[in-house]
Amino acid sequence: MRRAAKVDNNHAAVVTALRKCGAFVQSLAATGSGCPDLLIGYQGKTLLIEVKDGKKAPSAQKLTTDQQDWHANWRGGRLAVVNSIDAAIKELNDL
Repeated sequence: MRRAAKVDNNHAAVVTALRKCGAFVQSLAATGSGCPDLLIGYQGKTLLIEVKDGKKAPSAQKLTTDQQDWHANWRGGRLAVVNSIDAAIKELNDL
């Protein structure tokens, strides 16, 4: 039986901020298996984001083994790890 998906404390705030910027945001957090937390469409481009809680110690922000594997095997567009709203918006603006 699969455990319930855990999201970081800043997950909802990041989603809200990206939507306020005009991005389409779909949470993929419940997908599991290392899949990034957010699928984002913005100005005709796609971005995947893994959200980490910047208030936690750096060791608690590390990617899990499943996340590391997923990231290593990703062959698509932009994939980022962010730990704050500002970092998420920077990734959006850098598309």
